[in-house]
Amino acid sequence: MSELELESNFTDPDGFYAALAGIHRDRDEKTSQRINARLILILANHIGDQEVLQEALRIAADTGDDDAR
Repeated sequence: MSELELESNFTDPDGFYAALAGIHRDRDEKTSQRINARLILILANHIGDQEVLQEALRIAADTGDDDAR
């Protein structure tokens, strides 16, 4: 079983952020949401481990907003 890597594991975090922002530039909200959904599915497929994906979902769902619970 793998564990979710929560420490920074980027070789070029600024480069990734710039590329991510770039694919959203000049896109409408609906298109940006579709891009994000596709990216999530592509990366989830790459990870593949259901336990790791479940942990990531739990962490992502915890927005820290007490009113949302």
